[in-house]
Amino acid sequence: MDLFQKCREFTRAREVMELGIYPFFHTLTTGQDTVVTMEGHRTIMLGSNNYLGLTADPRVKAAAIKAVEKYGTGCSGSRFLNGTLDLHIELEEALARFLQKEDALVFSTGFQSNLSIISSIACRGDYILSDTMNHASIVDGTRLSFAKTLKFKHNDMDDLERLLSHCAADEKAGILIVTDGVFSMEGEICNLPAIVRLARQYGARILVDDAHAIGVLGEKGRGTAEYYGLTDEVDLIMNTFSKTLASLGGCVAGSANAIHYIKHNARPFIFSASIPPAQIAAAREALRILDTEPWRVKRLNAIACHMKHGLQALEHVTIHDSGNELVPIIPIMTGTDIQTMVTAKKLLDRGVYVNPVFPPAVPQDSCLLRTSYTATHTDDQLNEALAIIGDVYAEMAAQA
Repeated sequence: MDLFQKCREFTRAREVMELGIYPFFHTLTTGQDTVVTMEGHRTIMLGSNNYLGLTADPRVKAAAIKAVEKYGTGCSGSRFLNGTLDLHIELEEALARFLQKEDALVFSTGFQSNLSIISSIACRGDYILSDTMNHASIVDGTRLSFAKTLKFKHNDMDDLERLLSHCAADEKAGILIVTDGVFSMEGEICNLPAIVRLARQYGARILVDDAHAIGVLGEKGRGTAEYYGLTDEVDLIMNTFSKTLASLGGCVAGSANAIHYIKHNARPFIFSASIPPAQIAAAREALRILDTEPWRVKRLNAIACHMKHGLQALEHVTIHDSGNELVPIIPIMTGTDIQTMVTAKKLLDRGVYVNPVFPPAVPQDSCLLRTSYTATHTDDQLNEALAIIGDVYAEMAAQA
């Protein structure tokens, strides 16, 4: 059989394009901000992970420009060899201080971070226990590892304990529990206190993916562990720079021994070019702003609360109740893929962009529109978006 037969048989995307409701690859002609120009039209952005609004901050842009002027546009090699700049070291030291860990290591992308951490730290004969709703980068990291992966039901601590009890019977095996801190599609926070209790009981280590929690949770925006007061109990904290830190890349923070081991054993890290100077400098400046301007975190939490109550008040709109009012990820339930695409298109036509989400990111027939918010959204922008969402859903209900 021709290897490309599957390519010819893949027709779903073109069929949706012909219907005029294709929801992907919309073109922006402005930078990421609370209001953008998308497909040539003014659009309120409710689909960005730019949680603190720092991608447009002049201080972050100036830091990136200054780094390019001094270091050029790239590092031309792996961190392992010629690609380590003093900027990388400075950012790693700053991240370790901010996350209150002994050391930190920077990666070229957030996805690569989880590939590197999980595949190196969990080896043949070990166990990885992973929440079923964890991010794709965690899933692929477990696939790259030679450890045995067992999935526990989403945020189900009884199921996690069942698996821990099984794994702990093998005294020669190490156990790594991996969870998102904030689950990116649902906006739910992991049950970290219960995970810590179980990890202590069964001798497991904990990796928390805080991609959607840094700058979102905690008094200083340090993430899930700070939110629960459990920073010392979490072994490894992973973060990305493409969200709160307004750049591209990722990191892990933990004990000096663990970081040293990952640095010398993670193949995705060793064999990848290092993150470029502009991205490092932008992330460093964004981290400085987060550390010195905690009002941004409080403003983001207030916006999340406002929008959750605003969406709940709309007739015909059903949101997924994450059980908290702090996380700026609020899913609107839609059901089928076609219904999701039609609704997203109607909202975009009216000037509001939201992210349509389909399997495998969510279960079958549980499609949703993922709305997310930025600390620099104004009240007028948020209320305008609520009015548009309410109008679109009312019109669709009338036509049903």
